[in-house]
Amino acid sequence: MLDPSFLRKLDRLSLLTRRAMRGDLQGERRSPRRGASVEFADFRPYASGDDIRQIDWNLYARAERFYLKLFVAEEELNLHMLIDTSASMNWGEPNKLRYAQQLAAALGYIALSNLDRVSVSTFGTGGTPQSLSGVRGKRGAIPLFAFLQQLQAGGTTQLAQRCRQYVMNVRNPGPLLLCSDLLDPNWREALAALSARPFEVTVMHILAPQEIDPQLEGEFKLNDTEDGPSLEISADSGLLERYCANLATWQREIESYCNGRNIAYIPIDTALPVEELVISQLRSRRVVR
Repeated sequence: MLDPSFLRKLDRLSLLTRRAMRGDLQGERRSPRRGASVEFADFRPYASGDDIRQIDWNLYARAERFYLKLFVAEEELNLHMLIDTSASMNWGEPNKLRYAQQLAAALGYIALSNLDRVSVSTFGTGGTPQSLSGVRGKRGAIPLFAFLQQLQAGGTTQLAQRCRQYVMNVRNPGPLLLCSDLLDPNWREALAALSARPFEVTVMHILAPQEIDPQLEGEFKLNDTEDGPSLEISADSGLLERYCANLATWQREIESYCNGRNIAYIPIDTALPVEELVISQLRSRRVVR
């Protein structure tokens, strides 16, 4: 899935969260709970039965009352990744689905290297939605990569339906990465469903360079890979200019919708190598550090 030299670079990275997340097991993340890490959080008055070893004696000398030191608990993060496997993703050079697989592999590996938990789920009607739940630790990279490697695209998207189903069944929300070309008219309903639960949603909007800047001239018959209808066009400079303008308007619309719901929106051109995206772009967007 990924070059060994790239994996070594990923070992030095970690996922960023915009707020503390509640997890299940001991890990390396800030939690809203109070625990026994080395990072100070707050004080609270001493109560009968509390551990006297946590009393701050310097504060007692000033206030003549007993107070306990509270520390930030460190717990695992639950990373959720939703991958579009509809037929439209099996297109472009570089291929959109292949790009999504490698991106998910890289971000999943970063999470596993930091003792976080990773779950992956697919959507698309090319078959029964597939899922991999709760792998943890570096050894989890083996089943993660194997799961991603075997994904195939087919059928229609059904993005909104799948997102609603997913959020209803998740017990521990956390950072959620949606990898899709969003070629579904119901993308608003899908993003609204994700933002209804306390996820930190990041939309990885994956498009091929042939979709971003099509190099066409002459008569063509365009076939919809998901719904089947076709459209005959005469590609000239005027048509291509209108197409690019509409594409830019659509992406701005998605970004504006995301901004209104505290969702991070990252447009991606598959011509950009995955390594450069993760190491440079996602660092600058504060997805990883």
